[in-house]
Amino acid sequence: MSATNASIETQEGQEENSVTHDELEVELRKLDPRERARLAAALLDSLEELSEDENARLWAVDAERRHDDLLSDVTLGRSTTDVFRDIRERLGG
Repeated sequence: MSATNASIETQEGQEENSVTHDELEVELRKLDPRERARLAAALLDSLEELSEDENARLWAVDAERRHDDLLSDVTLGRSTTDVFRDIRERLGG
């Protein structure tokens, strides 16, 4: 979870108390599973509305974050040699 703040805007356009993403997630997890599923579907659908530029920007941001994660902890990555060896073993070859 992230500690980034999210401002909640009222219908009148006024900003309410700032809440962290962690706090928001904690509250949303309290919803009934059906309501959480409905909300998740709506949020996923909203991603389909992104422009190609915004989608590309978000992918770049995520790729950079993953790259930084790998650089900060070498135990997260595996060599291609190990990955392909494991695949061959699992496929029986």
